[in-house]
Amino acid sequence: MNDINALKYNIITFGCQMNERDSESIAGILKSHGLTSASIEEADIVVINTCSIRENANNKFYGTLGIVKNIKKKLKKNGDDLVVCVCGCMMQEGEVVEDLKARFPFVDVIFGTHNIDRVYDLIIKTIETKRREIEILENAEIKEMPVDRVNKHKAFVNITFGCNNFCTYCIVPYTRGREKSRSLDKILGETADAVSLGAKEVTFLGQNVNSYRGENGENFRDVLVEASKIQGLERIRFMTSHPKDLTDELIDVMSLDKIMPHIHLPVQSGSSEILKRMNRHYDRERYLEIIDKIYSLNEDIAITTDIIVGFPTETEEDFSKTLDLVRRARFDAAFTFMYSKRRNTKAANFDGQVDRVEMGRRFDMLSELLKDISFEKNKKFIGRRIKVMVDKIEGDNAEGRSPEFKLVKFYGKNIKKGDILDVVVDRASPFSLSGKQEQA
Repeated sequence: MNDINALKYNIITFGCQMNERDSESIAGILKSHGLTSASIEEADIVVINTCSIRENANNKFYGTLGIVKNIKKKLKKNGDDLVVCVCGCMMQEGEVVEDLKARFPFVDVIFGTHNIDRVYDLIIKTIETKRREIEILENAEIKEMPVDRVNKHKAFVNITFGCNNFCTYCIVPYTRGREKSRSLDKILGETADAVSLGAKEVTFLGQNVNSYRGENGENFRDVLVEASKIQGLERIRFMTSHPKDLTDELIDVMSLDKIMPHIHLPVQSGSSEILKRMNRHYDRERYLEIIDKIYSLNEDIAITTDIIVGFPTETEEDFSKTLDLVRRARFDAAFTFMYSKRRNTKAANFDGQVDRVEMGRRFDMLSELLKDISFEKNKKFIGRRIKVMVDKIEGDNAEGRSPEFKLVKFYGKNIKKGDILDVVVDRASPFSLSGKQEQA
């Protein structure tokens, strides 16, 4: 590793869109110093960006760490080396860091969510000193960083960082800190820059975009209104919206032409009692009232959600209320999870933990119901002409997203990523639509 700035890096990302955006910043920083991206087999540096929200992401991280260990071991036998870095939400948990220090001596750099800007400096230091570098900050101010986007035709743009909600099952406020909002000028500037480089779609990100507050009192509505004025930007999306902060004003602004007809609105449970124990700050009646208002604005809007099955003390009656809410809300899709204890959350210490077998039974029932509703809603698209933004191409087969964020697979000619094409839908499944490109 004599020529440090000629090194190659590989980034492995687990978790949500926020983690994906963090990885784009890591790539942007490394690239700004002359480093280049490579496959894991060719890389000199591997960065694993972790997620602590779900148990499955934790398991994948440790499995990946084992794979990286073997790669590093083989390289050392040949006189080469691999700098192994781990970062992200899991690194904000003290127990995880101590475990890595004790059991994984081959990990060279450990840093958290608040000092991503330090990644290059930490890598250089560990190369020069041959010692492990650990730097975890409990909190930090917002830092503007370069970004190397995975997709040039669409962009993730953070508008807030952190969270103030403290849902009893969630560790995000502890791993990402308290909520902070970027200035409106910075948000619009990054968005305009992304568009100038080819982005047609932007997704505004925050743990709760609805609670955005700019330096001069601007709210999330102002972000959407001002962004819609940017020439060349064709599609605007956002996530995630917390129901407690979704106002009528925000619902109304979704009628703007560039705002896509899709909203992700996590409900988590259909039981008011469980919602209270989750510290969600709304009940089932309020959530359904919001759903009705959204559908009154646009009856064809797509609504997706998150649902947790088996939260502590969830009874059969509580679960039946979740099923009833799903039937009434008619979700287009949902991320469903069986409750799992997360360290340092209040719910981990709650009495009434639900049996895993029973949890699995409820999960299967919910999944079947959601699949039936999704299939029913998707079948309504058969025969329609819809606008699809191309994300993936294999020969004459492509796939992308409709305005409603539905996955669309189709056949066409002379297609490139980022194209927005007319597709006539001829088939539907619970999870996607299929069709053919309509030729001009």
